[in-house]
Amino acid sequence: MNLPPRQRSPLNLIRPDGPRPNATMFNSYNNILNTTALKFAATHPGTKAMVFDTFSFLSSVLDNPASYGITNTTNYCPNYDAPDIDTNYAAYGCQPIPEYFWYNTGHITYHTHEILAKELADSSMTEAEKTPQASSSLDILEVALAPEMPATHAEEKDLERQGGTGTVPPLKWNGANDPDNPLNWSKRKKNLHVFTPALISFSATLGSSLIAPSLPFLSHTFHVSSTVAILPLSTYVLALALGPLLAAPLSESLGRKPVYLISVPLGCLFTLGCGFSQNMWSLCILRFFAGMAYSPALAIGAGSIADCFTAERRASPSAWYIMSPFLGPALGPVIGSFVTVRKSWRWTQWTLIFFSIFAFLPLLLTSETLHSRILKRRAKSLDQLLPPSPPLAAKIHLLLTVTLLRPIHMLFTEPIVAFLSLYVAFNFSVLFSFFAAFPFVFETVYSFDTEQSGLVFLAIGIGCFLAILTVLLCDRYLYQPLVERSHDKGNSGIVAPEYRLYPAMLGSFGLPVGLFWFAWSAREGVHWIVPVIGAVPFAWGNLSVFIASANYLIDTYQASTGASALAANGLLRYILGAVFPLFTLQMYENLGTSWATSLLAFIVVAMLPVPWVLWIWGKQIRSGSAYDTIKA
Repeated sequence: MNLPPRQRSPLNLIRPDGPRPNATMFNSYNNILNTTALKFAATHPGTKAMVFDTFSFLSSVLDNPASYGITNTTNYCPNYDAPDIDTNYAAYGCQPIPEYFWYNTGHITYHTHEILAKELADSSMTEAEKTPQASSSLDILEVALAPEMPATHAEEKDLERQGGTGTVPPLKWNGANDPDNPLNWSKRKKNLHVFTPALISFSATLGSSLIAPSLPFLSHTFHVSSTVAILPLSTYVLALALGPLLAAPLSESLGRKPVYLISVPLGCLFTLGCGFSQNMWSLCILRFFAGMAYSPALAIGAGSIADCFTAERRASPSAWYIMSPFLGPALGPVIGSFVTVRKSWRWTQWTLIFFSIFAFLPLLLTSETLHSRILKRRAKSLDQLLPPSPPLAAKIHLLLTVTLLRPIHMLFTEPIVAFLSLYVAFNFSVLFSFFAAFPFVFETVYSFDTEQSGLVFLAIGIGCFLAILTVLLCDRYLYQPLVERSHDKGNSGIVAPEYRLYPAMLGSFGLPVGLFWFAWSAREGVHWIVPVIGAVPFAWGNLSVFIASANYLIDTYQASTGASALAANGLLRYILGAVFPLFTLQMYENLGTSWATSLLAFIVVAMLPVPWVLWIWGKQIRSGSAYDTIKA
């Protein structure tokens, strides 16, 4: 139960003594709410613009109130005008939460800013209908859905056909144990929906590095420089940065499974064309579109897992899923080196198709996981009247302002997002620079052939497994006890997000250790296994920092803007990952292995304090955010 504001004077779009709205009225109010909210959010950073169709939104709150922080759905917070309510809320059975939703005797309220209240009032009500809006400390608007209005003649026909009573029936689960709810699926079925997105994500990122051992062959085949030969790798990685920005909103509209079903075959077609390319530019263009097609799994895989697991049960499946996009780049050179030598560089592309088909097959056994799509599909099968959808203009506006512009805005205005994203992106870029550096170093110093150089990347895979183990141990023995303690104190398991940073603080030391180790051991007179081992702590630190940072961003910005924070992180990560390989060879040729790698290590050392600074001063930094952040 949230703590309601004092001196509340609700603005009711429908008068309390008026009739309950029907579908026609909901359509009108949806247009007003969506258009005005998006217009307001576009000019006021930090505002949470919620675009929704009314019944679908209200049903989602009623079906799973706990996900909105509602722990008591029976009545309003009692005595909310008590003098000590702000400091002694627990005594009144209240819990303050970031989202201001609650349910009481059949109606839902939601809050936005006071300025939006005036705009909504001016655009939707006559002067006689306007209710004065009293200012409050939270600057909110309450929109209440009140008594019933008779349906139109056409709507009455529809409702008679389905046994309705004059209102659009809410789309909701049939109780907490509804078997159609992905949260209630069997463990085996849930695991299938973790394994499948992970396998597709692995294939998508495998495609980035599978071509890495072929770079000298591309240079020879197309008569281009070694730098130009890297472009097919860079264009693919760049596409992995841009594709998720479009895939995420598509999945929320069409559902998760249709996006998977369309994207993987499309990626296979573009990859097939890559293998038949007759010049460098056609290869680069087709690689870019292949990356765009494969990229949705990187954006919506985490959403599929969130659909199937509650927050308390999500750590382990999320960790295994997150590992897959890191294993792909690590194992790509291993596979690609053997394919290139024993077949040709063209077969590296066709090999990706085989992996994609293997990942696609279990997808045929999966089900849709997006809750709203499942409910709508079930309602349609039962011949129920579906809630109205937001207008197309509102959807496009949401895509532009929230999905595309907000991540960029956060990247430049939010210190937490900016520094964590830069830290993670640089580490990730060093990993991608290894695609050019490892073959150069081991072929120059140790006279490795292409296949032997590819096997070196197995060290990266070992480091990734160690990172997953670290994250799981930190969650089990450091974070979960804090969650249990919070439950015992009646705080609903809320824990300060800084406690998510344990793996990042540990991993921050592994990054420079691994780089300096590699830098000064890769030389004549030192066995080749020594620099190979040095790659392990780097890979361990890299993935540990990434997972901890992702958890920290989600916990800090929560559902409202957490996805945008992660999108900003991913955008910068893959853009830098696309750029770094382009100058890696020149850097190693001019500086030498020791100083080129040491330069990267020194930069990593300079960034090492980032998780530690957030651990110490994270709460103060969060309090100055323009966006809504957790108050723990």
